[in-house]
Amino acid sequence: MSVLKWLVVGFVALVLISLLAGRLGLLQGKPPSNLGVRDGRLKPPAKTPNSVSSQALLYPDHPRRDFAQIEPLPIKGDGPATLARLRRIVEALPGAQVVKSEPDYLYAQFTTPLMRFVDDVEFWFDPAAGRVQVRSASRVGHGDRGLNRARVEDIRTRLAEAP
Repeated sequence: MSVLKWLVVGFVALVLISLLAGRLGLLQGKPPSNLGVRDGRLKPPAKTPNSVSSQALLYPDHPRRDFAQIEPLPIKGDGPATLARLRRIVEALPGAQVVKSEPDYLYAQFTTPLMRFVDDVEFWFDPAAGRVQVRSASRVGHGDRGLNRARVEDIRTRLAEAP
């Protein structure tokens, strides 16, 4: 066989192996053990360009601080009512699974349909700021092609439209 045919066969094999690994859940990564609120902060953004955080500016030496920065979500009513709305919004999104829901904190996982990648998303009612702080990050990989930012902005739009 020519070199080109071997390259094509190798590429097809690599794609099939990757798809199989994804379908078997081998690309999900492990849930972070340090999620939640500590000292009035969510976990810092990832050091790779695959996360966003409304608290990124609290980490001035972080290499992705400016890239990761996103605005917090506004309150509709009070904090617990806003978190309840967010829970309903998140539960209606494809691939979402609410893992933890408290009056002031919501943690959900989003799984992509094809490769089964998992993103961890947190919402925290910050009473001092009067806003909902948010962090969304991919567990594995380097980039996310803007998916975490787009997801948070979609949730922001849905929250603004929610009764």
